[in-house]
Amino acid sequence: MQKLIIDGGVPLEGEILLHGAKNSALPILAGTLLCHGETILKNCPRLTDVFAACRILTHLGGRCAIQEHAVTVSVPELRSDTIPENLMQEMRSSIIFLGAVLGRAGTCHVSYPGGCELGPRPIDMHLEALRQMGAVFTISGGQLEAAAPKGLHGAEIHLPFPSVGATENVMLAAVLAKGRTTLHNAAREPEICDLAGFLRSCGANLSGDGEGTIVIEGVKVLHGCTYAIMPDRIAGITYLSAGAITGGTICLRGTSGEPMQNVLPVLRQAGCRIYEETDCVHLMAPRRLKAVPFLQTMPHPGFPTDVQAILMAMFSVADGVTVFEENIFENRYRHVDALVKMGAKIRVSGRIAVVRGVRFLSGASVTATDLRGGAAMVLAGLAAQGTTEIRQIAHIDRGYEAIEQTFQKLGASIRREN
Repeated sequence: MQKLIIDGGVPLEGEILLHGAKNSALPILAGTLLCHGETILKNCPRLTDVFAACRILTHLGGRCAIQEHAVTVSVPELRSDTIPENLMQEMRSSIIFLGAVLGRAGTCHVSYPGGCELGPRPIDMHLEALRQMGAVFTISGGQLEAAAPKGLHGAEIHLPFPSVGATENVMLAAVLAKGRTTLHNAAREPEICDLAGFLRSCGANLSGDGEGTIVIEGVKVLHGCTYAIMPDRIAGITYLSAGAITGGTICLRGTSGEPMQNVLPVLRQAGCRIYEETDCVHLMAPRRLKAVPFLQTMPHPGFPTDVQAILMAMFSVADGVTVFEENIFENRYRHVDALVKMGAKIRVSGRIAVVRGVRFLSGASVTATDLRGGAAMVLAGLAAQGTTEIRQIAHIDRGYEAIEQTFQKLGASIRREN
């Protein structure tokens, strides 16, 4: 087991390069199953979740080669339509392979996915949408068997909630299905658009991504391509917020501000000066942050649930009170106990968390509970007086590429130890 040791209180200064988006890379890797020929994914982040996806591809019969930030994949034939439970449990988003395997093989056998324990993340919407496309499911003992006896076909699908995972599974299943699929109330996240861009580069016929209704005309075959994965907007907000919480000045290269436009205004309201260029974002933090009265997590383009914990850490040392309302996951305040242990004043009641800013945080020994909660603890440790020790950092490694090296480049005193 590894841990992070942080000696806090150092304003971050300098520039870093933003890595590719985890939430794009995983569905795109699943999409390579549908392609004939070789696919090269550039700007692919070196994350444990990405390595887990590559292990799934290899088990199914694919060949994966990882060199720096490029992943080369080819799947000449499927050796299996079954993803073992140990591989499914390695990452929570592993269910996205359901639509891809079913779309290529016509059958699929998986277990329920693992990953962060953020509360129930039912896959009912995934299954109901695929049923409308001709899939039949049998569920027993946590195992899911899927088949499309007559092949997948197009359908008119209305999602009750704009689920990112359900949208991705429908897209992956529909691109090779017979006929037209129209998906209403689809997720609109930039990562959905990135998956659509990849599929179009492979020869798929789809439109409407980012607008709420996606129309997919099934084609007979997809081919491999070379595709660059978008920058990771959630990691970008994490690094900018780290600059803000430490009173620093940082430059984030490899991205524009456009993918982060649903959060950058919050940083500006907190008193940060932000300058956007074509390929970089600059942030200069004030001496003291100001609280933003109310933040409510919502589907894109609303305030994203993935940055709720990160912004909570930041506002724990701001002047004033910030009220958070979590509307996506019912168990996404698991990081609060660690922040309180470090001196934050936070009260939680159901979906509401009230954060009253304090003058300073103090270093403590804490345990990462999930990916973004762990990142919030890192930010708190960077700002705190004294030393912070964060255990179970495997959660953090799922979404941040060598996070200690990134912050070392900005002058932080942070190291990884066994």
